[in-house]
Amino acid sequence: MRFDRLLDRAAPVLLLGVTLVWGLTFVVVQRAVAHFGAIEFLAIRFALASLVLAPFFLRGTRRHEVRVGLGLGLLLALGFLFQTWGLRATTVTQSGFVTGLFVIFAPLFAGVLFGVGLRPRNYAAIGLSAIGLFLLLGGPGFAWNIGDTLTLACALCFGLHIALLSHFSPSCRTGPLTFTQIASQTLWLVLLLPAGAPLGNPFTGSLVGALLLTGLVASAGAFYIQTRVQKRLSAARTAVILTAEPLFAALFGYLLNHETPTAIELAGGVLIFLAMLVSEVGLGGWPQSRSA
Repeated sequence: MRFDRLLDRAAPVLLLGVTLVWGLTFVVVQRAVAHFGAIEFLAIRFALASLVLAPFFLRGTRRHEVRVGLGLGLLLALGFLFQTWGLRATTVTQSGFVTGLFVIFAPLFAGVLFGVGLRPRNYAAIGLSAIGLFLLLGGPGFAWNIGDTLTLACALCFGLHIALLSHFSPSCRTGPLTFTQIASQTLWLVLLLPAGAPLGNPFTGSLVGALLLTGLVASAGAFYIQTRVQKRLSAARTAVILTAEPLFAALFGYLLNHETPTAIELAGGVLIFLAMLVSEVGLGGWPQSRSA
């Protein structure tokens, strides 16, 4: 009983810690794939997470959960791959905020695919995010690059994933479905290995550290904590905490990569953050886990 009460009190802090780790991984992944294949890195990352989660959720997984997980895992694999490729050509700050646009795309996909109605605040969030993205990329004189395009594709994949997950998750159990998504990401990435670039530099201490952090902590560990504490937090409180991810990405970009956004870019980031906050808090049952 005392442990449960302690967990109730610590739940917001634990979830904020998960969000902080996700923000840190933008810098970690950017450095890791600078001299190592992106597909290979992600395949190893999610293989590690799968191995950790398998003893808890592999047994008793149903066929329906496997089928759904395979499809959703493909979207996640593509999303993380686009994000990782994008980090090679854009800043951590921009990657964090542009990735966060998935919370805007999710209700749009839900409306188109499943007829889920949009609320006025969703339209407001879309407008804010469009203006924010324009400013984040430099305003009137912005120079769109391939990294921004790839990261936007990542946000679209994550948004579609959330819409489909919200539709199919009621027929699946949370643990097995999340495990099948992470395991299927590994499968899809392994199938994509022939299309990857050469590995480049061999394994180094920093690369192994990045794999352990992203695979064990940011994927398997973060999922466990998120699943546990979200049972004790409302959807609205959870949403507010999770929207801090791009802020942490920007913070670590500044501290570790010495990225200093201009006033216009900073204003754009603030607008995108407000758009995510407006959209998330207004969606009730969302957000769902991105298995990240």
